[in-house]
Amino acid sequence: MAEFLINTLGFPAWLAWSATAGVAAFLILNVIAGGALVFIWAERKIAARIQDRLGPTRTGGRFGWLQSLADGIKLLAKEDLMPDGADTLLFRLAPYVSFCASFCAFIAMPFAFDVVGQRLNVGVFFVIAVLGLEVFGVILAGYASASKWSLFGAMREAAQVVSYEVPLGMCVVVPVMLAGSMDLVTIGEKQAGWISNWYLFHDPFTFVIFWVYFTCAVASVNRAPFDLAEAESELVAGFHTEYSGLRWSFFFMAEYGSMFLVSGLAAVLFLGGWNGPIPIAELAGWSDGSAVTAPYAVRLLGCANLLAKATAGVLLMMWIRWTLPRLRIDQVMTTCLKYCTPIAAVMFAGVMLWQLFLPGGLVPGGRQGAISVREGWLEQAAEPPAEAVGVRRSVPQQLAGVAD
Repeated sequence: MAEFLINTLGFPAWLAWSATAGVAAFLILNVIAGGALVFIWAERKIAARIQDRLGPTRTGGRFGWLQSLADGIKLLAKEDLMPDGADTLLFRLAPYVSFCASFCAFIAMPFAFDVVGQRLNVGVFFVIAVLGLEVFGVILAGYASASKWSLFGAMREAAQVVSYEVPLGMCVVVPVMLAGSMDLVTIGEKQAGWISNWYLFHDPFTFVIFWVYFTCAVASVNRAPFDLAEAESELVAGFHTEYSGLRWSFFFMAEYGSMFLVSGLAAVLFLGGWNGPIPIAELAGWSDGSAVTAPYAVRLLGCANLLAKATAGVLLMMWIRWTLPRLRIDQVMTTCLKYCTPIAAVMFAGVMLWQLFLPGGLVPGGRQGAISVREGWLEQAAEPPAEAVGVRRSVPQQLAGVAD
């Protein structure tokens, strides 16, 4: 987009890049805010079905589609309260710190090939590192609330998040090792093709480590059965007990945004990213780049694939929340230190040995060793227009360049 604004419309470079960043930030913000509205409604309906109830049925017709919007209006109109002994600055700042951590992690999260806010060669660990900063908002909220129950909830979540980052990091390293890159776009494109190319089915060890990752991801975003920071029977509502109105809603927007992020990251790392189980783009003849609309169709199809996989991950988290009982704090830490961490370490070693002795899989030549022609052609399509440098290459020439 920036190249188009500079080369075609004659925008100054600083204005073109600022406009591009603004558009990317606006789109990401709408993914988080719009996703939160949908997921709040979905969680109520899922909880109702599991508990043999109806859920929202009045606001928005039979299915209660507008219930989340009604809740948002209520929160906007609700009085913003603050305890007398609270630290004014930190109390007001905490919700925005949590939300910004979740928001900023989306910068390096690709939704399709080249559909990413900022492509980074260390995108995997950027997402994990920035997402971990959300706990600072929780600690600030608990400390500034002048409530011992809020402080206890904040300290519980801090201990939980820091502990689960260890096995989570081990799980993330496995796809990085298989792809030979920390670039999320490259990791996703390495899994192009049929479903057998997904890292989930690469070997038995990656299959196991995917579920370890998902367990740690549920704990890292403070979802049941690991939501000890919000244990109502002990801490009322945990770190956000003293919050109301719009600031209270920011904590929940951050939570649902983080749920979608870790689910999307799981899709990119293990479930083929934006590549579907069937290579529809290749079967439809878009791989040769002959159709003018092919780049847009491939990207749109990729976005739909990734959004569907991430949404499925969020719905699975909701199912788990309303099915399993909440664990005690000692059980939460035991699950991390005595189960998740050793299993992740053993599976990591297993994948390493598998790569050493069976780099091509059980069936020789059955797994793609390099990015296919479609991905190479998309690489060419993602480059600045050839006219900008006075050179114009045809599609066959582009494909020849990819083959070289």
